[in-house]
Amino acid sequence: MVIDIYKSIIENEHIDSLEVRQGLSALRKEMKAEEVREELIEYLEDDITIVKFLKSTDGKIRKNTALFLGDLAIPETLDDLFQAYQKESTMFVRSAYLTALAEFDYRKYLPELKSRLEELEQIQLTPENRKHITEEMHHITELIMMLEGAKHHEFRGNRLMSDLMVLGNREQMAVLKNQIIEEDIASEKDIFFMRAGLRFQTDQVGELRKVRTYQEILFLVKGMLSCEMNPKDGAETIISSDLLEFMKQRHKGKVPFYFRIEIKSKRDLKWKSNFTKKLAAGIEEGTNRQLINSTSHYEFEIRLIENAKGRMNMMVKLYTMHDHRFEYRKGAVATSMKPVNAALLVELAKPYMIEDAQVLDPFCGVGTLLLERQKIIKGNTSYGIDEMAEAIEKAKLNTEEAGQIIHYINKDFFEFTHEYLFDEVFTDMPFAMGNTTQEDIRVIYEKFFKRIRHYIKEDATLILYVRNPELLERLAKKYQFEIKEEFLVDEKNQGKLYILK
Repeated sequence: MVIDIYKSIIENEHIDSLEVRQGLSALRKEMKAEEVREELIEYLEDDITIVKFLKSTDGKIRKNTALFLGDLAIPETLDDLFQAYQKESTMFVRSAYLTALAEFDYRKYLPELKSRLEELEQIQLTPENRKHITEEMHHITELIMMLEGAKHHEFRGNRLMSDLMVLGNREQMAVLKNQIIEEDIASEKDIFFMRAGLRFQTDQVGELRKVRTYQEILFLVKGMLSCEMNPKDGAETIISSDLLEFMKQRHKGKVPFYFRIEIKSKRDLKWKSNFTKKLAAGIEEGTNRQLINSTSHYEFEIRLIENAKGRMNMMVKLYTMHDHRFEYRKGAVATSMKPVNAALLVELAKPYMIEDAQVLDPFCGVGTLLLERQKIIKGNTSYGIDEMAEAIEKAKLNTEEAGQIIHYINKDFFEFTHEYLFDEVFTDMPFAMGNTTQEDIRVIYEKFFKRIRHYIKEDATLILYVRNPELLERLAKKYQFEIKEEFLVDEKNQGKLYILK
C-alpha cells in the first residue's frame, strides 16, 4: 500500500496538484508504523526523487514533503532539505523543515542555525507574525541544544529564605512534619497542612535532603501564586512576578534559564497542548527569552494546578536542586515499591525496630525495603527472598550501589530454609495484579501465616505492608499474632502497614 501511494505521487507530473497534496498526507499517516517506514526505505534505495516537491508552489505540499523527508531521514536529502528551509518564505512552513532536520546529522549547519536565531530575535513581533516567529525560534533552540546541550546552572539557594510546598503521603503527613521539625528546617508553628503537602518558609532548603519521606519540593514565588485559567493571564502573571529574579538569586550563571510547563487539570490533552504552547510563547516573549521553553533540556518546571474555582495555582520545581536520596535505585520491576514509600514505611515502623537485628524480607523484589531499613537502623544479617530472578539481580545491583551487604536468594519463599531464626520480618506482601487473583493472594497469605513461625524467634516482630487488610486481620487472629499498631498509607488501594507480635 505505501509503495503504491509513493509511486502515485512521484509519477504525477504536476507538483502543485491536489492529488499530490492528498497523497503526501496519506503517505505520512502510513509512515507512522515502523515496519512501513523500513519497507519504503528499502524500496527507495538511492532514489530521492521526492525532494522535487520541495519546489512546489503549494505551501502545504512543501510542508508535508519536508516532514516526510524527516520520517525517512535519508542522509542524501539533508542538503536539499536545508537549502529549501533557507529559501522558504511562507512562515507556517518553516518549522516543518526544522522538525525534519532533528532526524538528521545536521551539525554542519549549526552556524547557519545560530545565525538565523539571532536574526529572529531582532524581528519586531506583531499579532500577525508572533506565532510563527516564536515557533521557529523554539525549534532552532531545541536543535542547537540537541547538539551542544543546555548550559545548565548551578543551584546555590540552600541558605536563601524560600516559601515551600513540600509534598508527601496524604495519610501520614504528620510523619513528614515531624522529620522537618527534627532536622530544624522549620518550627512547628510555621508549618501549615495543605491538601497534598506542607507549606512553610525556611532558609534551610538544603537540609531537606536529609528527609527521606518527602515526594517533591515546590517553590512558591512572590507574585506568582494563582491567576485565571488562560494563557494570556498566565503569561502576564509570570512575567510580572519575581520568577526571573528568583532564578537568578538561586543559581550561578547567566540567563537564559530553560523551563517546561506541567498542567494538572482534567481537561483533554489537546487543550493542554494548545494552552502550553501559547503560555510558553508568552513567557519567552515577555522575558526577552531570558526564560526559554524546552521539552528536553529544562532546568525548572512551572507547575500549574487547576483549582475548584477554575483558576490555576502556580508553583516552581527546580531540577537544578538535585535529589540524591535514592540514587542507589538502579533497577526496578513492575511491582517495585517507590523508594520514598519504602522510606515512609521504615519511619512508621522505626519504634519497633532494633539495632543488630536479623532481618528477613520473604518477598523482597529489588530490595528497597531492606535497603531503606538499613539506612535508618543498622541491622545485622539481612536476607531477601524472591522467586523472580530479574528482581533478585536488580536487588543485588541496588545493594552494591548503596554500599550495603544483603544476602539475596532467588527462590519461592515457601521452599526457603535457614539454620537460624530471624528477629524481624519486614516485607511488602503480594497483591492482586496481572494474572494474580484475589484467590491466589488468599492462598499466599494463608501459607505465610501458617509457616512464618518456623523462621522467627519467639519475640520477633512482623512489619507487613498489605493491600488486603481484612484478610491480614483475620489470619493474624487465626494464627495468634497480636496487632500492635496499624497505619493507613494508601486509602485508595487499602494500603496499610501492620506491626505484629
